[in-house]
Amino acid sequence: MIKLTQEEIVAALDKPVFRKLSETADAVGMECYVVGGFVRDLFLQRPTSDIDVVVVGSGVAMAEAFADSIGRKRCHLSVFRNFGTAQVKWRDTEVEFVGARRESYQRNSRKPIVEDGTLEDDQNRRDFTINAMAVCLNGERFGELVDPFDGLLDLEEGYIRTPLDPDITFSDDPLRMMRCVRFATQLRFYIADETFEALCRNKERIKIISAERVIDELNKIMASPVPSIGFDHLHRCGLLELILPELSALDCVETRNGRAHKNNFYHTLEVLDNVARQSDNLYLRWAALLHDIGKPRSKRWEPAVGWTFHNHNFLGEKMIPSLFRRLKLPLDERMKYVKKLVGLHMRPIVIADEIVTDSAVRRLLFEAGDDIEDLMLLCEADITSKNEVRKRNFLQNFKLVRTKLHDIEEKDHIRNFQPPVDGLEIMQMFGLSPSPVVGQLKSSLKDAVLNGDIPNEREAALAFILKKAESIGLKPVAEA
Repeated sequence: MIKLTQEEIVAALDKPVFRKLSETADAVGMECYVVGGFVRDLFLQRPTSDIDVVVVGSGVAMAEAFADSIGRKRCHLSVFRNFGTAQVKWRDTEVEFVGARRESYQRNSRKPIVEDGTLEDDQNRRDFTINAMAVCLNGERFGELVDPFDGLLDLEEGYIRTPLDPDITFSDDPLRMMRCVRFATQLRFYIADETFEALCRNKERIKIISAERVIDELNKIMASPVPSIGFDHLHRCGLLELILPELSALDCVETRNGRAHKNNFYHTLEVLDNVARQSDNLYLRWAALLHDIGKPRSKRWEPAVGWTFHNHNFLGEKMIPSLFRRLKLPLDERMKYVKKLVGLHMRPIVIADEIVTDSAVRRLLFEAGDDIEDLMLLCEADITSKNEVRKRNFLQNFKLVRTKLHDIEEKDHIRNFQPPVDGLEIMQMFGLSPSPVVGQLKSSLKDAVLNGDIPNEREAALAFILKKAESIGLKPVAEA
C-alpha cells in the first residue's frame, strides 16, 4: 500500500474517463464520487478497470449524460431502471452508476428497501471500511478523499472491519460474511476481532443466501494465492460446517492406545496451498480441497496397524456429484474431472511406494488419460509428511513414475487408449450379438495390452482375440 496526497490522487485520475466524468457531473450539477474497490485498489496499487460511481441524485440520469457527452455511438449504455443503476462501457472501461442511497432490511431477505440518500448514507451501507472510501470527481474538489471510517488506516494496517455495527452489517446481508473472508484471503488482511466475533454470532444467517452466491465467493477464495487462509477463517467462525460439512468433518483427531492419526483438515489445506503454488486451475484446486473427504466415513481402528482409511478415495469419488449438485458447482466435465482425480489420487502414491512396474504405469495412464499431469501434481502436493526422509523418498520415486509414464506413452500410446479391435468387429468376426461374451473378449484384450502381454497394435490384437475366442469354444464366422 502507498499513501497518496490529493495531488497524487489527481495525477492518478488524470485519464480521459475521469476527466469526462468530472465535466459531466459539473454540467448536470450533481455531486459525483468514485467509490469502493477502485479507490481501495488505487492505494493498494492493484490493477482494476471497473469503476463504481455514486452520485447524489439519479445515477441513471448521470449515466445518460455521460454517454451523451462521449457520443452514444462511441460507447454502450445499459440502464436498469428497476434498480436505479446504469452502466457505460467505453473503450476498455466499464463505469457503473448508482444514486446515493440508504438501505433497510427485512429479517428473511438480503434484498434491501432502498431510499434516496446522501453520500454519508451511502458510505454507511458499505460492507467494509476499506470499501467505504470515496474520491470526489467534481471540478472544485477533484481528487479529494472522503474517508469517514478510517478505511485508509485499515488498508495501511491490513484490517477488515465493518463501518458500523458488524452484527447489523452481517445480519442485514449475510453474503457480506463470505465477502469478509474473501477479502481477508485475497488481500492477506486480518479480520478485526469484533468483526470476526460477529461472523461467529451470525453464521446461521448464511442459510438465507442462495448457493449460487455462496459458491461465487468460495471460488474467489479458491482462486486466491493462498486459499487455505479463507478456509481456515470459514472453519474457525463456523461457516464452513454450514456450507461444506464434508470438509469441516476432517478436523478430528482420535487417539487410541497412544496412537493418533494426523489432522486431515489441516493436511488438506496444506495440499491445497501446494497445488495453488503450482497451478491456477480452479478445478484442480477443488480436487485438492476434496481429495480426502471420504476419510471420516472410511476411518477404522485396526489394533495391528492403528488407524486406517482404506478406500477413502473411492468413497470420496462417490461423494463428489451430490456435493457439486448441492453447492451449484457445474455438473459437466469439470465435475467428472474432480471426481476422477479424487478417485485416482492414491494410485501414483501406491505405485511410488512399491516397485514401479510397467503394467501399473500403463493402467494409470489409461485411467487418467489427458489428466495424468494434473493427477501427478495433486499426488506430489499430497506428500506433506514431516518425516523429511520419507518425503524425499516419495518425491524421488515420483520422478521415476513420471519417467516411466513418459517412456511408456512414447512406446505404447496408452493415454486415452482405445483397443485396436472394437466390440463391433468382434461381433462380426464371430457372428455374435451384443452379449457378456463380447464384453469378456474386449476386457481380456484391454488387460493384455495394459499388462504388456501384447503390443498396442492391430495385428497382435487380432491374433490375441482369435486365440482367446478359441479357448472358450468360439470360431470365426468363415470357419463355422
